[in-house]
Amino acid sequence: MEAAQTLDKGEEAENKRKVPRDVEMDIEYLYEVVPQLSRVFRITDKIGEGTFSSVYLGEAQMTNGRREKFALKHLIPTSHPVRIAAELQCLTVAGGKENVMGVTYCFRKDHHVVIVMPYVEHQPFVDIVGMLSFEEVRLYIYQLLKALKHIHKFGIIHRDIKPTNFLYNRRGRKYALVDFGLAQGTPDTQIELLKVVKSHKAQKGGGSAGKSEESQGKRALIPLPPNAPAPHASTRTAAKRPCPPLRHKHNKELMGLCKTSRSVFGERNLNNVNAAKNPADKVEEHLLKPAKADDVIGRKFVSSKRRALPTRPAVTSQKPKAASLNPSLTCSCHMTDRICNICLSRKQQVAPRAGTPGFRAPEVLTKCPNQGTAIDVWSAGVILLSLLSGRYPFFKASDDLMALTQIMTIRGSRETIQAAKKFGKAIVCSRELPPLDLRILCETLRGVRPCGKDSLPAEFQATRHPAEIKQESTGPAKNQSSQSASQSPENTAAFQGTGWDSVPDDVYDLLDKLLDLNPATRVTAAAALQHPLFRDIGDQQEDAS
Repeated sequence: MEAAQTLDKGEEAENKRKVPRDVEMDIEYLYEVVPQLSRVFRITDKIGEGTFSSVYLGEAQMTNGRREKFALKHLIPTSHPVRIAAELQCLTVAGGKENVMGVTYCFRKDHHVVIVMPYVEHQPFVDIVGMLSFEEVRLYIYQLLKALKHIHKFGIIHRDIKPTNFLYNRRGRKYALVDFGLAQGTPDTQIELLKVVKSHKAQKGGGSAGKSEESQGKRALIPLPPNAPAPHASTRTAAKRPCPPLRHKHNKELMGLCKTSRSVFGERNLNNVNAAKNPADKVEEHLLKPAKADDVIGRKFVSSKRRALPTRPAVTSQKPKAASLNPSLTCSCHMTDRICNICLSRKQQVAPRAGTPGFRAPEVLTKCPNQGTAIDVWSAGVILLSLLSGRYPFFKASDDLMALTQIMTIRGSRETIQAAKKFGKAIVCSRELPPLDLRILCETLRGVRPCGKDSLPAEFQATRHPAEIKQESTGPAKNQSSQSASQSPENTAAFQGTGWDSVPDDVYDLLDKLLDLNPATRVTAAAALQHPLFRDIGDQQEDAS
């Protein structure tokens, strides 16, 4: 017994030494601002950090004596109360089943909110995207579509579907869709607070009732005894000091992207590196009140009267006329590559843009006001494209127009223009880009098919790395001795019989339907689960249960 206790103390000391000092400071700050956490959890590490929240790994002792790990999501204090309440409602109503993360507890102290969820051990997507067998890819996309079907049934649009928000435990074959911080509701959504967010109405009690200490959970936790050694625990009153500056720790996934570009297109990766510089890219735009051009002109007009300059009235009298253009006034720049002054004077289009660059659907990039669950299906198609090609991230662009151009390179310019007309948008392309064969594209990038001069456009010719070719071309047709020497024995066993030499046409047919440029004809998650590619998966799961 004493030896076991000594071993536990040694493990705790070792874990403590591995935690960087800046993470220790963040944990101490979390204990200060939400002091009730120290009575239940022993927070050991910081496992994630985003624009709107930080995620910590905590451990608690259950009533049956077993210790269990939890993920503690600390939302930034500036988060809108209605947005926080809507995220909690999504987790409680739709979570806990069908590969959708649920909520176990919730703590609140003043304006600090911590959502406690079950901890799912998972591997970074960038580390395994080129190592998965085809069967693993087939199961992965099936489980993702299963989760999307479930949340779409409740009228939830996730808006931020990407690999880092779909946790995957390869060894245990566990999946979890997380992070509903940007979720929106469909017109018939069952999440009441998503209706409040969409209609811009103020809701009393949106954060939760009063200054509640913690919500009641189904499972019971044993509070830590007062004399128990809880690292970083603070018993003093929370100091009223500003929140520490965000420290963007380069995790393993981000460091891998910085070392070598794995994407198809040659631009610098802006998906994760500049997330802190441009937080507005993922802000839910309907919570922000856009500035009106008329208000600005009005303010200038009033200030000009106060100055009473003799030359000012003649100038200000013309400005309101420029702002109030005749709606029927046409211009000569329509469907051309230039913008006239008449178009520049019109009010800017406002549409939801929340999401991660590289995973936004064409209707999001073109600011289509009517966006539905089809934008999640498009993002699932981009993930499948990365899995089949072994490239992540596949798309990365500096702005929406560049992102739309990259989509045109894959799906074709004429097809993109025709699809945009269906949802009321006009696109002009300087040259015609033919659509690519998805099988040839993915097999060439993965290394299964030799890269010829005419197989792919010039944009893809300089994307191959010798190290990647050596690793990705290893398949069942190769001898075991031809595999990369850097692979571990476990990975060597996993790469035998990967199935990449006999990929069926069904998966590329599904990919084509997921990446349909027209959201009206894009396949739904429920219909995609009935695709012939998943014909036998349902039967296998019923036998296992």
